Order: sequence, then structure tokens, then C-alpha cells
Amino acid sequence: MTTVSIDLNADLGEGFGRWTLTDDEQLLSVVTSANVACGFHAGDAATMRRVCELAAERGVRIGAQVSYRDLAGFGRRAMDVPADELAAEVAYQIGALEVFARAAGARVAYVKPHGALYNRVVRDEEQAAAVVAGVLLASAGGTGPELPVLGLPGSRLHEAARKAGLPVVGEAFGDRAYRADGTLLPRGQEGAVVTEPAEVVERSVSMARFGVVAAHCGRSIAVRARSLCLHGDTPGAVDLARRVRAGLESAGVRVEAFA
Repeated sequence: MTTVSIDLNADLGEGFGRWTLTDDEQLLSVVTSANVACGFHAGDAATMRRVCELAAERGVRIGAQVSYRDLAGFGRRAMDVPADELAAEVAYQIGALEVFARAAGARVAYVKPHGALYNRVVRDEEQAAAVVAGVLLASAGGTGPELPVLGLPGSRLHEAARKAGLPVVGEAFGDRAYRADGTLLPRGQEGAVVTEPAEVVERSVSMARFGVVAAHCGRSIAVRARSLCLHGDTPGAVDLARRVRAGLESAGVRVEAFA
């Protein structure tokens, strides 16, 4: 039997000041890649430093989770940001995280958009190009060349990244519902978030082993990805993450970082 491998990533560091949202320490014992909030949708300097230190201690790869500047809306509100400004803000976020990653003895290993920006760059060519320009700007500023871009397979973001010579990594979601075209069902619609643990495990294994999942309409669709996202802000996130990892390993899937 051919060995299949998958990366497990989670959105971490999503707190601010005295407010915390994600159980970073526990999730870092399960995942292989950490998407660290860089201060625009969540996170602050102290949180970024702490998560980088914890991730480096555990050998978990550190990724910059870049967002629109939207702390009040957790980066999930639609925004129109000029391309030049967005590119600069993406580079700014990556550079800030790189300081703490280096101090912990690691490096920023990849970039992933968050929330509204993630969904926008699936279809918006201009905003996708701006994110890629920001990644390239950060690389020129010292983060190192060719940071991989983690995102939805077939997205405008991945098209722009490939054109720029950046590696792309396809991502899947065990706890999110898909539309028939392979995009995510918007969070505001009923059934967008899958909460039943057994179903999340089943969907995760199906995508990792066979590259397919049942869409919201009931149709089976192709979802081929190298990384599987486990949302850290969902209730019972740590237990769910452990179940998903155990289910994958029981199905013969090797869990390892892509970067």
C-alpha cells in the first residue's frame, strides 16, 4: 500500500492582551504546522513570541497567518484594501513574526491568509497578486526566498504564487462544508461548520487517503491537499484535533509537516 502523508495545521496565537481564544500549548502537541496570528486579526507581540517559542520547542513549523487589518471583526469582515497597501501589510506581518521565530531558533516556514482575505483571494486576482507581492517583499527583506503559500487548491492565490515562482501547498478542511465547486460554504450559511467529531474524523481521513469529500449538496468532490486545517477557535478544538490525528494514523496516514 502506498504511504500517504498529510500535514496538520491549526490557527494559533489568536488572542490579544489578557484575552485568549486558542489553547496553543495543547494544540502544539498535536499539529505539525502552526498558523500564527500576526497582530492584524488577532495576536500581539507577547503572544507571537510565546507561540513561536512553544512551536520551536516541539519542532512544529511556524507559518505567518496574514490578514486584513481587522481586530474588531477577527479578520472575517469583507474589506477593500488597495493592492499596494495590502502587499505592504502582508510583508509587515510576515516580518514581525520572523523576528520572534528567529529568536526562538526557527524561521517562518510558510504564509497563509486568514478569514476574509483567505476567501477573497480564492477568486480575486488583484488581491491574490497583492498577497504574493507581500510575500516577495518580505523575502527581499530577509525572511529568505520562496516561502510556500498555503491556500485553497485552484485558487487565484495559488495561480499568482506559481507565476511568481513561489511553492504552493493545497489545504483542506475537515470541519468546514464545501460547495460543489470545491470552495468553502460561507460561515454565515447553515451547516458551514461541521461539529460532529466522528464526521470530522471521517471527512479528514477521506480527504487524506482518497482526495475526496462529500460536498454540502451531497455530491462527492475532489479535494486534493497536502495540509489539513484544524480550527483552534472551535469548542473542544484540542480533543477534536487529537481524534483527527488518531484517526489519520489508524488509517495508515503519516502525519508530518510539509515545510
